[in-house]
Amino acid sequence: MLEGCKTAQERWGGVHKLIDNWLNTRQEMIVLYCNLSASKPLSTEQPLALSVQRFCQSMMDYCSAGHFEIYEQLLKEARDYDDEEALQLAREIVPKLDELTNQCVDFNDTFDENCSFDMLSKLPTELSQIGEVLEDRFELEDQLIERLHNIHRELVES
Repeated sequence: MLEGCKTAQERWGGVHKLIDNWLNTRQEMIVLYCNLSASKPLSTEQPLALSVQRFCQSMMDYCSAGHFEIYEQLLKEARDYDDEEALQLAREIVPKLDELTNQCVDFNDTFDENCSFDMLSKLPTELSQIGEVLEDRFELEDQLIERLHNIHRELVES
């Protein structure tokens, strides 16, 4: 997952400062996810509940930035350049991203404030599932970014 994030930054870094910052946020979230996945419930270094809350906050910040900043910017770009193909792709992808966001919100609602022993016992399975959701999300987001970057590269960089 982390390697895919580095590849995305290499391919699209510098196109927009907003996208650069968002991809950095994605990488930070992935690091939190990996650390959480590798954490031991009884560790004295950092309580598991605190790690879960940090990951949930990072994930919600990332999802919010996608929906309220990045996707809007990408759609604006497609409209500005009258790119009907990109707009059509967005019409196909954004509803899928909305569903994936709902799954992230559900995970957050389940674990952010409710880190009881019973809930933490479900964490490994739920964490694995949210990892798959995030990978699907990254793939769709990368499709949107790649489409707009490849088509509008000269216009955006000037």
